[in-house]
Amino acid sequence: MIKYFSDEIKKLKEETRKLDFRTVYIFISVAIIVFISLTFASPSFYYDHFGINKLNSRIYWFLTDGTLMFLIPALSIKLIFKKKLSDFGFAAGDLKFGILTAGIFYAVMLVIVWIVSASEDFAAAYPQGGAALRSDIPLLMAYELCILVYMLGWEFLWRGYMLFGLKDKLGYYTIFIQMIPFFILHKGKPDLELFASIFAGIILGIQALRSRSFVYSWLLHFAVMFSIDFISVLRYNFNYYSIL
Repeated sequence: MIKYFSDEIKKLKEETRKLDFRTVYIFISVAIIVFISLTFASPSFYYDHFGINKLNSRIYWFLTDGTLMFLIPALSIKLIFKKKLSDFGFAAGDLKFGILTAGIFYAVMLVIVWIVSASEDFAAAYPQGGAALRSDIPLLMAYELCILVYMLGWEFLWRGYMLFGLKDKLGYYTIFIQMIPFFILHKGKPDLELFASIFAGIILGIQALRSRSFVYSWLLHFAVMFSIDFISVLRYNFNYYSIL
């Protein structure tokens, strides 16, 4: 029995030596970041420790989570990997391709958002910060800036740190790898948005690798979220739920 376990440990050590440090580090660090995010940077954590204000809980979530998802990968890149952030997609990259594809994707998504938001239930779900945002435009704009920070961290984690960090070892398979947690973390969103996140994750991954930048997926993702909130506010205030 002792020899059996000794042999197994020896085999495990041999296989471990073959592993690429950066690849392993990224997988483990992403898991830890998601754990911290879900445990300490969520609206439920805010409710449990600070209060029950819905708007404040979302602002806490967006700013805390956005900072977390950006800062830990950025420090890992600089201090552990000794690389530049631009090596992980924080760069202009292929400007023409990035702007062109982001513009096309946004035009398509704007039509989809307009159609989907014709549902009163959908429109009532946004903005996630609550009813106060429907009547206070300056407050809504400040809230959207918080979403911009959140989306920076979100896109950097998946389409920057993970996508570019794994590409050297896993090639284009990393597009599908980063899509899976991206999809899972949409749990709780409307069913249509949850399903669409599968294809959005793939498309944004392709765009990021091709443009050599996650910046365009960041701006595109924010623009879509801003449009969802703004259109939902307009529909609610004018009680207009027609597609035409």
